[in-house]
Amino acid sequence: MTKKKYLFQEKLIEVVLVLFASISILTTIGIVFSLLFETMIFFSEVSIFEFFTSIRWAPVFDPPSFGVLPLITGTLLIAILSSLVSLPLGLGTAIFLSEFASSKVRKVIKPIIELLAGIPSIVYGFFALTFITPLLRSFLPNTDIFNALSASIAVGIMTLPMVASLSEDAMMSVPNSIRQGAYALGSTKLEVAIHVIVPAAFSGIASSFVLAISRAIGETMIVAIAAGQTPSMSLNPLGSIQTMTGFMVNMALGDIQQGSIEFKTVFAVGSVLFVITLIMNLFAKYVIAKNREVY
Repeated sequence: MTKKKYLFQEKLIEVVLVLFASISILTTIGIVFSLLFETMIFFSEVSIFEFFTSIRWAPVFDPPSFGVLPLITGTLLIAILSSLVSLPLGLGTAIFLSEFASSKVRKVIKPIIELLAGIPSIVYGFFALTFITPLLRSFLPNTDIFNALSASIAVGIMTLPMVASLSEDAMMSVPNSIRQGAYALGSTKLEVAIHVIVPAAFSGIASSFVLAISRAIGETMIVAIAAGQTPSMSLNPLGSIQTMTGFMVNMALGDIQQGSIEFKTVFAVGSVLFVITLIMNLFAKYVIAKNREVY
């Protein structure tokens, strides 16, 4: 191969890679632009003060009300409750796989756990509605058929593999010499795992936590099926709620006129959801950069 031909191929590969990267950037810009454009039209007709301060969400009623706080409350309730399921269980699973399980056990358990990530979210939704909810109602009779707790448990189970897999990868990347040094000082396996390995892999563990919480905030089908369609400021996990994503899917599938103010609420709520996830990602980037360890 001549040098001229080699340089041409190198340049061609570089151009193709830049093109692929540009497509990703342009797609992101297009999504942001479409959200902001429709949202600005929405706020030209609806007071932004009412949108963020009113506690009543009824955009299709007469008279309509556009207070988004009940949807934000429902979304955060799902995210918090699901995190109570996925974060401790996922981290505990990662610690077991990284520090206690043999290589044979790890090769069996890890693929099984990751298999949970391949199950469609709509299946989790029906699992929550037909299995988790009846189970909860047998212990807590006051539980509504559509409730936040069963949806949160299902979302937690769905995001658990993400926490477990990414955290285990982060802990496995810690050099073995650090473990051996801790053992040489008389530490037990549990002490090494909790006080040495977890802090050393904190940046990777934190990223898995943020990804899981962001996934819970953006989850659609589980909450649309199992959580209900009742916008509420209540923090009662046994009652019906509605999340931002749940509202968006219900409104998009409903019989509303395209271009109407009711239709534009989807973009306004989507913009709020976008800002929340953006703030979370920026905070996660700060935490990861602050606690990053380079070996």
